[in-house]
Amino acid sequence: MRARVSAMFGGAGGPLTGGMTQKQGTSGTGWVLGTATVAMGLVAGVFYVFACAIMPALARSDDREFVEVMRNINDVIQNPVFFLSFMGALVLSGVAAWQSRGTPYRGWVWAGLVAYGLAFLVTVAFNVPLNNGLADTADVGVARERFEGAWVGWNVVRAGLATVGVGCLVRGVVVYGGFRRGVR
Repeated sequence: MRARVSAMFGGAGGPLTGGMTQKQGTSGTGWVLGTATVAMGLVAGVFYVFACAIMPALARSDDREFVEVMRNINDVIQNPVFFLSFMGALVLSGVAAWQSRGTPYRGWVWAGLVAYGLAFLVTVAFNVPLNNGLADTADVGVARERFEGAWVGWNVVRAGLATVGVGCLVRGVVVYGGFRRGVR
């Protein structure tokens, strides 16, 4: 009987109840978690590059150049490739969190989802409205004054949150790998 139970549950072994109640995960689960981690890493990287390079470089520009470049960036970033990672990180992390219920790595996946969800909310509640205000203000000096400090600050917040989210998902992937191998 034990041999049949072990074979039925992918070699989980142990008593019948242990094999039936513990989720061993599937390759689909690993794929979703891995893809969520990559997507979130890409978005965190975008926020990081803005914080470390783009905005400090633009700070050296005059008002007209600053506003023109930021308006151009805000236009071109609205594309299917960016939206696939920006939205995909949230959706895939949500799916991964749902799939991880009852597993030892679930806390890491949920923490990653919450951190990225907060970064997503910061983007929607603060950065996007600031982008829209920059586009709608005719006087470039006024536009920059209303935009730059607030946008940079909120970008640092979302970069930090997204980076924490990636770290949590990476830890979730590591624990998931151990879980799949039966390492507790």
